[in-house]
Amino acid sequence: MTEYRLSDVEVGKNYKAKELDSFVSTTDVVVLSNNESQLFTEPEREYKVVDAFEGFFEHSSNDGEKYFRNKKTYIVEKV
Repeated sequence: MTEYRLSDVEVGKNYKAKELDSFVSTTDVVVLSNNESQLFTEPEREYKVVDAFEGFFEHSSNDGEKYFRNKKTYIVEKV
């Protein structure tokens, strides 16, 4: 997968699943997809990056608190 290595993705651009797979494998990010767990099942399927955020809130089951995680997050949709 190293030939598909991406260091960044841009909102509004399309990427193949194999490119996103490489990006997620080499970068500390979260990717949310509208096709659930099937994001990487078809390597040639294209996805559009529709939005990006600097982080997200996460609920801790340990102490019941909500914490902001400063981790780049991308939303992708099937094209």
